[in-house]
This record gives sequence, structure tokens and C-alpha cells, in this order.
Amino acid sequence: MSRTIRRRLLVVLVISTVIAGLGVMLAIRAAASSAPPVATENVTIDVPDGPGSAGQVHLDATLYRPAVIPAPAVLVAHGFGGSKNSVSTEAAALARRGFIVLAWSARGFGASTGQIGLDSPDYEVTDARALVDWLAKRPDVVRDGPSDPRVGVTGASYGGALALLLAGTDRRVDALAPEITWHDLSQALFPNAASPTPLPTPTPAAGAFAPDGVFKRDWAGYFFGAGPAGTGGLCGRFRPEVCAAYVRAATTGGPTPEIVQLLRRSSPALVAGNITAPTLLIQGEHDTLFGLDQADATARQLASTGSPLKVIWYAGGHDGGAPDAALQDQVGAWFDYHLRRNGRDPGTGFDYQVSGIFGTRSGVAQRTVHAPTYPGLDGVPVQRRELVLHGGPQPVVRPPGGSPAALSSLPGLSSLPPGATNGVAMDLPGQTAMFSTDPLPDSLQITGAPQIRLRVAAAQTNTTAPPSEAVLFVKLYDVGPDGHRTLPGAAVAPVRIGPLAADGTPTEVTVTLAGVVRPVQAGHRLEVAVATTDRGYALPPQPAGYTVSLAPGSHLAVPLVPGEQAAAPLPVVQLTGLGILTAVVLALAIAAALRRRHAEDADPEMAGVPLVVSGVTKRYPGGLTAVDDLSFRVEHGQVVGLLGPNGAGKTTVLRMLMGLVTPTSGQLRVFGHRVSAGSPVLSRVGSFVEGPGFLPHLTGAANLQLYWATTGRPTADAGIDEALEIAGLGHAVHRRVATYSQGMRQRLAIAQAMLGKPDLLVLDEPTNGLDPPQIHAMREVLREYAARGATVLVSSHLLAEVEQTCSHVVVMHRGRLVAAGSVAEIVAAAGIGVERVAVRYQLEDAFLQLVGQEVIE
Repeated sequence: MSRTIRRRLLVVLVISTVIAGLGVMLAIRAAASSAPPVATENVTIDVPDGPGSAGQVHLDATLYRPAVIPAPAVLVAHGFGGSKNSVSTEAAALARRGFIVLAWSARGFGASTGQIGLDSPDYEVTDARALVDWLAKRPDVVRDGPSDPRVGVTGASYGGALALLLAGTDRRVDALAPEITWHDLSQALFPNAASPTPLPTPTPAAGAFAPDGVFKRDWAGYFFGAGPAGTGGLCGRFRPEVCAAYVRAATTGGPTPEIVQLLRRSSPALVAGNITAPTLLIQGEHDTLFGLDQADATARQLASTGSPLKVIWYAGGHDGGAPDAALQDQVGAWFDYHLRRNGRDPGTGFDYQVSGIFGTRSGVAQRTVHAPTYPGLDGVPVQRRELVLHGGPQPVVRPPGGSPAALSSLPGLSSLPPGATNGVAMDLPGQTAMFSTDPLPDSLQITGAPQIRLRVAAAQTNTTAPPSEAVLFVKLYDVGPDGHRTLPGAAVAPVRIGPLAADGTPTEVTVTLAGVVRPVQAGHRLEVAVATTDRGYALPPQPAGYTVSLAPGSHLAVPLVPGEQAAAPLPVVQLTGLGILTAVVLALAIAAALRRRHAEDADPEMAGVPLVVSGVTKRYPGGLTAVDDLSFRVEHGQVVGLLGPNGAGKTTVLRMLMGLVTPTSGQLRVFGHRVSAGSPVLSRVGSFVEGPGFLPHLTGAANLQLYWATTGRPTADAGIDEALEIAGLGHAVHRRVATYSQGMRQRLAIAQAMLGKPDLLVLDEPTNGLDPPQIHAMREVLREYAARGATVLVSSHLLAEVEQTCSHVVVMHRGRLVAAGSVAEIVAAAGIGVERVAVRYQLEDAFLQLVGQEVIE
């Protein structure tokens, strides 16, 4: 089939898809316009300030009324840091289904007065009971008895815990749907996954919930900082006891009995056994704040009451995004059936989502697996597969102050797609013990929390006595045949083990790893990492050494939950929208496939040429032409300067070279392959474009290790030591980047671009902000890298620097090519005499003759 015919077929397909999509979209819009209207009313509801207080708190609320009344009511609670406006979409959707909905800003948030009590039974829970009283007085709310409105409650995170706490203390709640929330807040913020004895595993994600846990410092700080500012200085709008507990935990790193008691009072664990209302419990599989173990514990407690229970684990969470529209529709269907006595029975049981491994041939799309009951609650033990681990005793150390620290996750990245943070994990040498399985002979679906038995012994160092306890962080990696390591869900299990024997006798413990849902392919290995540090947790400041080993006969016990593949129920409008999306995605996929077929066609005659730019033009809307019919060639071993005044189009060329910008016409080929977004050949290119960006709290070396880990490529291919040697940072690589000068940051950025030993190094204005000695050092860095057999392309407007650094020059002006060749050829072509003593003026004068401008420096 010719290229012309393929293009015509593609055009016909896309046009047909768009026409069909527009027709269906118009039908959807017409249907939406005829949907029942929702009337809203802003109200202020006064509630008591607290026990023993004569004051009042004013809760800012919005009431959503459906077209038909009277109707059952639903309370919608927001998450921490939000307000009633945060849940307006969910509230309006429920009102359209026929519910009276009340959304409010919890005390201390939004326009509500009062102080944040952290879902305290004396404050926020009492407020919620008062809202039920308020609904009971309204004639438009269906009542089941005097002062007993038919009411449901839902919310996520902070609001999800409030839903459970309200249902556990007020029998008037008739149905609830808590999402991504906690069971025991003291365990969520101070987890300890170690137990001295083997633990029973009645359910798939049952946690150890051991006392004296490790403070989840980053998450706690993230939320404490999210509390609204107030006149109370450090405490903002938090209640004094909440503020004091945070300050104590942040400064000591451990829980006190007072902190544990305060957090336990705000925990559904104390009241979930009282809940008899039908419960839809939704928890995220990508959630390092409230893991699957929290929902698992809630499910066990709810099951003891015999009330209808459905549990859903979905591919999201605090690290992977809130429940999507399909899940929110299930919440609506739950309330339809249990409050309005309408619709199909949503049933009970257990659903979990399995995400495909995007970008791999053996990956599959996200799917939902259904089991008729939540595993273990029916008396049938959870299935577990035991895998043999290999690895002898290994010494590990915790550096003074716990710095540098390993990295498992970055809190609060809920805007990223599920799994996007899996590649963030970074373990540091000397701090981590590794134990690995053999390659798996067949695929494996992990669903829940694996277990392992470990031995930990104190080790005496030259400067410290043997530690009395061990604080460690245990993780489970999926390791591919190429060495690529993925930390599913960014999950980590912190443990505090003690007391340790001073004579080095090991202490044996069972570690329950964090619950995950992970399909592991045949040929992959599972690797258990035991680290002494983790950036997200409070670490003991004292240095310490340990010996970590597997307990005799220890296996990695992996939970399995068999079930049937099921599709989540979707409303007709969503199904129609999904059809449009599928058609559009199909059309785009075909278009992309056709484009890739041409883009990835390699020209064998150019396989040895680092870069060929052919007739490239880039025009932006509004008539701006940044690059105009540009052509030039970069040969192997050259150091080429892309020269031109500011605004000449140099950076645009580099961005097109990196696949960040698509040319309007023309093409760029790297080693014979045409460049497009995500082209595999770009793995042979290292770049530093538009300024360095590093995490200031990490060392230079740690920044490079983190960057390389996010590429997903084997650690052995990084060449970090060699890159640092060329960059010449010396011992400064072990200092925090926050202490670096501009020149040192530039050198570190060059080292980052050199990782993986790219064949083509692309740098945009690498000497910006450097003083003369630093510029001289940078010049030597580039020359040395090129001398090792690579090619370097440097953009700059500094003529003298280009002349002294580069062997060849490409001169641009107003987006067009002015000249290209060696420095000597450019100077000779401009008629500049070699008798000029100041060599710098040779290229400068040649440049001015070529572009017709005054001296620029």
C-alpha cells in the first residue's frame, strides 16, 4: 500500500470518527440538558463549639435539591485541606440521581469557623450528628421515624473517616461509602510492620499493627502544612492538642501514649464494630498514606456485624488519584438501592483493579477482578504462594542524621497517573540488604500483603556502641530480566525492632510488607530490599550498623485472590462517551502507528551520523516563525557550536531534537532515525536544555541516582562515577545541592546529561551564569567528553567561548542558517585576516559580517 493511499485512508477514518463522535456528543448534550435540574442553596448551620463551651461554630454548607421531593438525603464530606466546594461535582451528581445532598466545610476549613480537631468525636463527629438533626427537621427529606431522616454519608480520606465515625456513633445512618481513609490513625501515621511471632493472615492485606511505630514525617508535614492559616502562629487553625501532638512527633520522631490516645480517638477502629448500615468501602492501591491494610482492618470489623459489605480496591489513592466517575457512579448506585430502594442490587463481595504494565508487549489493559466475598471473611483461608529467597547475611549502616536517605515515594502526587511514581524509588549502597527469588517460571498476581521472616543483629562500629533497636524499611521490587526495578505502589513497610542484644545475637521477626496489587510476569524476579533509611520517615539521628539475614527456612509468602474478570457498571451516557473515546483512541492509535512506521524507519546510510537536520521549519500560531528551512549536519567526534543571538531559534532547534516540539515541516534524524516524541533513538542522546532542576535537599550524587532510577534503565548502565569524574565535582557530590554554587549546579547538570554515556550530548547555554574560571572548567569538561568518542552539540551566544570550545560552528539568525563549517572555514569565508592578534575577534567579526549586527557579549 502506497504512502498516499495510507494517508487517504487515515484521513477518511479520522473524519468518520469525528463526525460520529460529534453526533453522539450532541445526543449526550441533549440528554444532559434534559436531566433533572438541581437547585442549590447556601446555608449556615450553627453547632456547639465543643464540650462545656457556650460558644458556637458556624458551618458553611450548600444544600442540593433534586427535582422530586421528598427524597432521601446524603451527607458529602470533603478531604483534608478542602471545603464544600471540593465535593461540589459529587454532590451535584447525587442530587441528579434524586437525593437531597448536604455538603459542608468542616470546622476550620473554608468559610467555616472553629478549629480543626482531626475528626475528633467531640468536634467534627458531633458536628456531623448535628447535621443529621438538621436534615431530620426538613419536610423535603424522607424520614423513617421521628427525628430519623433516611440518610447516607460519603467522603474521601478525612471525609471517609468521618463517614465511618458518624455511622459508628449514630444509628440513623442508613448507608455509607467511605473512600481512601484510615482505620487506626495512630497506625497510619506511626506504622510498625514487625512482629516477634508469626502472624495469622486471615485476610489478604492484614497488617501487623505493632506498637511503637515509625513516624510518617513527610505525609504528616504535608497535611499539617495544608491546614488553613490562622492567627495562632505555628498552629494555624488546629486545636492546641492537635498542634502539640504534631510538634512532639516531628521533634522526637516517635509516638507518646498521649499522641496515640489522641489519634485513636479519631479512629473508626473504636466504633466500626457498631456499624450496621450497608457499607461500600473503597480503598486505593497506590496510597502510601492510608494503605490497603487500613481498609482490610475496617472490613474485618464491619463483617463482624453481619451488615452488607462490598470492598473495592482501585488503581489510585493519595498517590494515584481520587476515584473516577465510574467508581462514583457505583457510590450512587449503592445509595440508589439502599436509600431510594431503587435500581439493581449492587451486591457484596470484593473487586480489585489490575493495571496493565504500559509499554510492554505482554502488558494488559486495566481490568477488574471480582470475588464473591472479601477473602478470609467466609472462613476460607487466603491462598498464599511461597517463594524461595536467596541472599546471605548482609551488613548495613545508617549514616549520622540519616542522611543521605533512600527514597520510596513523594507524598501527594495524586495528579499523576497510577503507577507514575513507581520509578521514583531509590536505594543507597551500603544502606540496603537485598534478597531475591529466582526468575518466576510463570506469571503471578500479587493481591495483598506478602510476609517474610528476617533476622536483625546489632553491629558495633568504630565510633558507636551497638544500637539497642533497629529502624528499617522493607520493600518488595518487581525486577525485569533487564534489571529494571519497579516498586509497586511506591509501598514500604517500616519496622522498629528491639531490644537488640548487645552481643550481636540476632532478633527474629515477621515482617508484613505493604499491601499491593501487582501482576508479575514470567521471567521476572521479586526482590526484598531492607533499608536503614527512607526520606519519608523520621529517622534516629545516631549512626548505627546492623546485620540483616533471612530467618532459617524463611520464604516470601505472597497472597493470591482468584476471581472472575468483571466490568464495572457504567451509566448509558458514560458508555456512550466511552465509545467515543475508544473510537478516537483507535483512530489516534492507527495514526500514531502510521506515523511511527515512517518516523522509526532508519536510513542505513546515516546510521553513523549523530545528527542531520533537513529543511526544518517551526511556525507557531500568530505567524511567528522560530525556525525557517534549517539544514545542517553534525559528524561523529565533533564539538559543534550552535551560534546565534538571543531569539535566533537555537533552543527551539534543541527542543525539536529532543522530541519536545514537533517541526511544522522537515525532519531531524539522529543516527539515521527520524526524531519524534518518545523515539527510542533518543536513549542515545543526553541533554541539558533550559536550566538544571534538582531536589535541593538531596546530595548531588543522590540526585543523579534518582534521575537515573526514573528512566527505568539498568543501574549498571548509568556510568554515574564516570560522569561525575568528567564533571569534576570532587567531594562536593556528597553535599546537598542547596549548598552548590551556580557553576557547581551547571556541572551537575552536565553530569546528569552524561548518564548512560550518550553518543550525542546536547547542551543549551551551559556556561550561563558562570564566572571565567568556571567557564574554563566547563570547556575542559566538554572537550574531555568528546575526546572519549562522543559528539557534543552546544548552543550559545558567547562567541569567544564557542571559538575556544568548538571545532565546528552552525550560525543561525532569525531562524535561518547563515553558515556552517569549521571555525577556520567560517572565519575564512568572512574574509577575516589571520593576522589578527586577538583570536576571539576572528569569529566575532565573521559573525557580525554574517548576521549584520553589532557586537553581542
